[in-house]
Order: sequence, then C-alpha cells, then structure tokens
Amino acid sequence: MTQEHSILSTIEPELADTIVANRRDIFTRYAKAAGVLTSAPLVLALASNQAFGQGLPQQITDVLNFALTLEYLEAAFYDQGNKSGVIPSEYRSVFRTIGGHETAHVKLLKGVLGSAAVAAPGVDFTAGGKYADVWENFDTFLTLSQTFEDLGVAAYKGQAGNLMGSKEVLTVALQIHSVEARHASEVRRIGLKFGWSGAFDKPMSKSAVLAAATPFLA
Repeated sequence: MTQEHSILSTIEPELADTIVANRRDIFTRYAKAAGVLTSAPLVLALASNQAFGQGLPQQITDVLNFALTLEYLEAAFYDQGNKSGVIPSEYRSVFRTIGGHETAHVKLLKGVLGSAAVAAPGVDFTAGGKYADVWENFDTFLTLSQTFEDLGVAAYKGQAGNLMGSKEVLTVALQIHSVEARHASEVRRIGLKFGWSGAFDKPMSKSAVLAAATPFLA
C-alpha cells in the first residue's frame, strides 16, 4: 500500500557507569516542592544539579541533544502535515494529538538541557525530492510518519544504556520511548498494517539513526 522506508538497525552496547546514587530521593523531594508533574523539566534540572554538582554529565547531555534533534524533526513534520491538508478528516485528530506529543517532548528536553540545548535543524521532508508529494499524497505522508516514529523508538532504545548515570533522566526517556512506540503502532494501524514487526524490537546505534534522518535535515 505505502512505500516502505526500510530501517536497518544495529546494536550499540554502550553502557555508562553509575555516577551518583540516591537520586530518586532527590527527584521525589524536588517534585513535591515544585508541584510534581506540571514542571517536569524544572524538577529534572534541579535534581540533576543537586546530584551532579555541575549539572548533567556530558555523555547524558549529548544523548539528550541527540534525542532533541529527532524530536525537533518529528514536531516539525507534524506541524507542517497538520497545516498541509494532506491528512483525511477522519485522521486529523490523531495526527494533531501526535504532533502535540512531539512538541511536548521538545519542550521537556529543552527544559532539561537549558542553555546546552541544540538549536532546531533545518528540515526538508521531501528528502531532496525523493518524497516530493509528501504534502499531497497521504500514503507518502504515512510512510514518512511511520519512518520517523520507528526511528524514534529505536533511537531511544539504543541510547538507554548511556543514560544509566541518571535514573531520573532515564525514567523520563523511557516514558517518551513508550509514547513513541504507541505512535508507531497507531500509524501502522492507519496504514492497514500490524502494529508490530515481530516479537522483539531492535535498538539502533546513533550513527544508524543519523544516517536515516540526514536526508530530511536541510
């Protein structure tokens, strides 16, 4: 039905050493003081500064900026898609919701990173003309939506080990990961596909993710 954008994944078994213990208690204390879930980025930033002294370790900052770049890409894709008229009326609420989630992910990651956050990249969702009809052909739009959602799921999974130095940040990354997986399943359902590819879902290395995303970065 739709063009299938193949994503070949590889495993990157990089594990970070545990840096500081007892950060869960710190996070809980700040969460209570700050009103819990309404200010998650602030809570994470406060907890991280308390736990690490000078903020997040560089490795965690790098992973979060990598995730933020992908979230920028997804948020921009749905922002343009929801304005383009390519989405049939029966699916507009679905993609508006997905777009809202991606925008929320961007805001959260930027809040955690603060001044260390990378800027949003330029984007070209035609990939240099390969998907020239992305804003006119719903099948093409679905192909790219599935590509980006699958890419996000695999990317978060591939970097989880590198966030083990901060249980709080890892927990939030896993919360985003599970939502991305639900997005991927819903997009597949709309495209009349099964919501899964098999019994096991593979992670992707950072280099593999960037190779798949680069054609869409202007």
